[in-house]
Amino acid sequence: MAEVLGITPKQLEAMLRGDDPPAIVDVREPWETEICSIEGSHLIPMSSLPQRLQELPRGRTIAVVCHAGMRSYQVAAWLLGQGLDAVSVAGGVDGWACEVDPTMKRD
Repeated sequence: MAEVLGITPKQLEAMLRGDDPPAIVDVREPWETEICSIEGSHLIPMSSLPQRLQELPRGRTIAVVCHAGMRSYQVAAWLLGQGLDAVSVAGGVDGWACEVDPTMKRD
């Protein structure tokens, strides 16, 4: 099984500015994203991911985010097992708010 690559919010920010930016998939629950979310992220709650797998892009890195990084790590590992290129954003949306966008409301 492939090792899950954990990236920091700052690394994600740099990747988003690059030539081949990743797709951001937020695996939190809808009520969590009402508080805050990373601009451009696609909400697919962890519990509904198996049924919505076809919504994820093939041939593109998927940066998985949650609140703090635990769910995103589990989902990234699962996605790797499904043959997708996935990374987990360590620190999650909370880390993004601390490191990249301090104006973001934190939950």
